[in-house]
Amino acid sequence: MASEAGEGSTAGMDDYETLISTTDVELLKRAWRNEKAAPEILRFETSLIQRIRGQIQLMEENIEEFAGSGIDPLTVSLYQMDLDRTQYLFRSYLRIRLQKIEKYMFHISKNPEVQSRLSEQEKGFARRCADDMERHLEESVLSKLPDNYQDIVKQSIISEESDMIPEPQLDSFVVCKSRRFLGPFQLDGSDELLEMKPDELCIIHYKSIRERVQEGDIDLV
Repeated sequence: MASEAGEGSTAGMDDYETLISTTDVELLKRAWRNEKAAPEILRFETSLIQRIRGQIQLMEENIEEFAGSGIDPLTVSLYQMDLDRTQYLFRSYLRIRLQKIEKYMFHISKNPEVQSRLSEQEKGFARRCADDMERHLEESVLSKLPDNYQDIVKQSIISEESDMIPEPQLDSFVVCKSRRFLGPFQLDGSDELLEMKPDELCIIHYKSIRERVQEGDIDLV
């Protein structure tokens, strides 16, 4: 019986080693770095996040099994460290996106293209944020102002643009690197051509490479 238990534990450890050797955690780390460095919210990594959720659950189950089967506590703690790192990346990735939604809620609510980058849960969160903020501003501020200044997205009703909506600063500089050889390719909104070698660092305006970032050709650092 002890031999069978040991074989089961060994098999479980083999499954765990296979699990953590996959590239999903590296893909999550890349998505986290890109989201953290990009001034705008990027497309939600639906398939990756679903896989990571499943892997975290399996990792938790395996660690619980290892802890109860007499495996060296130091070994179990190493597995727990891997789990903790994965959970940190997962939570931080989602938290960064929620912070961007809170910051640019009105910009998102008026831009269908940006909304298409959100998960269904994030779309609901963005709607609730915008509705709550609009109701709060109307009750606490706008209702007390002259009629010409009660628009929530414009400084006055005669303004031609929605100049009260915070928007991502796409012209900010970012540090980036290419995942493969690129070039020469034309920068967005410019006649300038750029050539990038794999892993070559470059400092450039985000708006010049945003399409390449969204397509996965360039990573932010």
